[in-house]
Amino acid sequence: MAEAERTLRCPSAQPGMADLEVLGVLQPGDQPRVAYLDAPMPATPEILKLAEPVAPMEVFRLSARCEEKRCMHFDGKDCQLAARIVAMLPEVTDDLPRCTIRAECRWFRQEGRAACRRCPQVLTLTGDSDELRKMVAGVTP
Repeated sequence: MAEAERTLRCPSAQPGMADLEVLGVLQPGDQPRVAYLDAPMPATPEILKLAEPVAPMEVFRLSARCEEKRCMHFDGKDCQLAARIVAMLPEVTDDLPRCTIRAECRWFRQEGRAACRRCPQVLTLTGDSDELRKMVAGVTP
Protein backbone atom coordinates (compact mmCIF):
# COMPACT_ATOMS: atom_id res chain seq x y z
CA MET A 1 0.00 0.00 0.00
CA ALA A 2 1.36 3.45 -0.88
CA GLU A 3 2.39 5.61 2.07
CA ALA A 4 -0.22 8.29 1.31
CA GLU A 5 -3.00 5.66 1.14
CA ARG A 6 -2.41 4.20 4.61
CA THR A 7 -4.92 4.98 7.31
CA LEU A 8 -3.08 7.11 9.82
CA ARG A 9 -3.19 6.28 13.52
CA CYS A 10 -3.52 8.57 16.52
CA PRO A 11 -0.92 7.71 19.20
CA SER A 12 -3.00 9.29 21.99
CA ALA A 13 -6.42 7.74 21.53
CA GLN A 14 -9.44 7.39 23.79
CA PRO A 15 -11.49 4.26 24.47
CA GLY A 16 -14.32 4.01 21.96
CA MET A 17 -12.26 5.07 18.95
CA ALA A 18 -12.00 2.76 15.92
CA ASP A 19 -9.29 0.07 15.72
CA LEU A 20 -8.17 0.68 19.31
CA GLU A 21 -4.83 -0.84 20.35
CA VAL A 22 -2.59 -0.61 23.39
CA LEU A 23 0.51 1.31 22.34
CA GLY A 24 2.21 1.15 25.73
CA VAL A 25 1.90 1.16 29.49
CA LEU A 26 2.49 4.25 31.61
CA GLN A 27 5.37 3.97 34.02
CA PRO A 28 4.49 6.04 37.13
CA GLY A 29 6.79 8.52 38.80
CA ASP A 30 7.52 12.21 39.05
CA GLN A 31 7.80 12.28 35.28
CA PRO A 32 5.69 9.40 33.92
CA ARG A 33 6.86 7.77 30.72
CA VAL A 34 5.37 5.29 28.28
CA ALA A 35 6.90 1.83 28.06
CA TYR A 36 6.03 0.86 24.49
CA LEU A 37 4.86 -2.65 23.66
CA ASP A 38 6.91 -4.83 21.32
CA ALA A 39 3.85 -5.90 19.32
CA PRO A 40 0.39 -4.49 18.71
CA MET A 41 -2.25 -5.52 21.25
CA PRO A 42 -5.97 -4.99 20.62
CA ALA A 43 -7.47 -2.87 23.41
CA THR A 44 -10.35 -5.21 24.12
CA PRO A 45 -12.84 -4.45 26.90
CA GLU A 46 -11.13 -7.18 28.95
CA ILE A 47 -7.72 -5.52 28.57
CA LEU A 48 -9.07 -2.04 29.38
CA LYS A 49 -10.83 -3.46 32.45
CA LEU A 50 -7.41 -4.44 33.85
CA ALA A 51 -6.84 -0.74 34.61
CA GLU A 52 -9.65 -0.61 37.17
CA PRO A 53 -10.25 1.08 39.52
CA VAL A 54 -8.68 3.92 37.49
CA ALA A 55 -9.44 5.02 33.92
CA PRO A 56 -7.68 3.05 31.15
CA MET A 57 -5.76 6.20 30.08
CA GLU A 58 -4.13 6.31 33.52
CA VAL A 59 -2.51 2.94 32.79
CA PHE A 60 -2.35 2.59 29.00
CA ARG A 61 -1.38 4.76 26.04
CA LEU A 62 -3.78 3.80 23.30
CA SER A 63 -3.66 4.22 19.56
CA ALA A 64 -6.55 4.19 17.12
CA ARG A 65 -7.48 5.22 13.62
CA CYS A 66 -7.09 9.02 13.35
CA GLU A 67 -10.57 10.53 13.38
CA GLU A 68 -9.46 13.62 11.45
CA LYS A 69 -12.46 15.96 11.14
CA ARG A 70 -14.17 14.42 14.17
CA CYS A 71 -11.19 15.34 16.40
CA MET A 72 -10.87 18.71 18.13
CA HIS A 73 -7.12 18.75 17.34
CA PHE A 74 -7.44 18.29 13.58
CA ASP A 75 -7.57 21.52 11.57
CA GLY A 76 -8.53 19.92 8.27
CA LYS A 77 -4.93 19.23 7.29
CA ASP A 78 -2.80 18.68 10.40
CA CYS A 79 -3.02 17.49 13.98
CA GLN A 80 -2.54 20.60 16.07
CA LEU A 81 -1.87 18.45 19.15
CA ALA A 82 1.22 17.05 17.41
CA ALA A 83 2.30 20.57 16.46
CA ARG A 84 1.89 21.82 20.05
CA ILE A 85 3.77 18.81 21.44
CA VAL A 86 6.76 19.57 19.22
CA ALA A 87 6.60 23.32 19.85
CA MET A 88 6.02 23.24 23.62
CA LEU A 89 7.47 20.07 25.16
CA PRO A 90 11.15 19.22 25.54
CA GLU A 91 12.67 16.14 23.98
CA VAL A 92 12.91 13.29 26.49
CA THR A 93 14.98 10.84 24.46
CA ASP A 94 17.75 11.04 21.88
CA ASP A 95 16.82 7.73 20.30
CA LEU A 96 13.51 7.04 18.65
CA PRO A 97 11.40 4.92 20.98
CA ARG A 98 10.41 1.43 19.94
CA CYS A 99 6.99 1.93 18.36
CA THR A 100 4.50 -0.41 16.73
CA ILE A 101 2.66 2.33 14.78
CA ARG A 102 5.40 4.65 13.47
CA ALA A 103 4.74 3.77 9.81
CA GLU A 104 1.10 4.87 10.21
CA CYS A 105 1.48 7.44 13.00
CA ARG A 106 -0.18 10.81 12.30
CA TRP A 107 2.33 12.60 14.58
CA PHE A 108 5.38 11.01 12.92
CA ARG A 109 4.03 11.60 9.41
CA GLN A 110 3.41 15.26 10.25
CA GLU A 111 6.24 16.22 12.63
CA GLY A 112 8.82 13.49 12.04
CA ARG A 113 11.41 12.44 14.60
CA ALA A 114 10.74 15.53 16.73
CA ALA A 115 7.36 14.07 17.70
CA CYS A 116 8.86 10.67 18.53
CA ARG A 117 11.45 12.22 20.84
CA ARG A 118 8.64 13.81 22.87
CA CYS A 119 6.04 11.05 22.62
CA PRO A 120 7.07 9.01 25.72
CA GLN A 121 6.03 11.85 28.04
CA VAL A 122 2.58 12.41 26.54
CA LEU A 123 -0.28 11.52 28.86
CA THR A 124 -3.75 11.27 27.36
CA LEU A 125 -5.52 12.41 30.53
CA THR A 126 -5.17 16.05 31.52
CA GLY A 127 -7.25 16.26 34.71
CA ASP A 128 -4.37 16.48 37.21
CA SER A 129 -1.82 17.77 34.72
CA ASP A 130 0.23 20.91 35.17
CA GLU A 131 -0.61 24.08 33.24
CA LEU A 132 1.91 23.39 30.45
CA ARG A 133 0.46 19.95 29.74
CA LYS A 134 -3.06 21.39 29.69
CA MET A 135 -1.94 24.08 27.22
CA VAL A 136 -0.31 21.43 25.02
CA ALA A 137 -3.53 19.40 25.14
CA GLY A 138 -5.55 22.45 24.14
CA VAL A 139 -7.33 22.56 27.48
CA THR A 140 -7.53 25.97 29.12
CA PRO A 141 -5.99 25.80 32.61
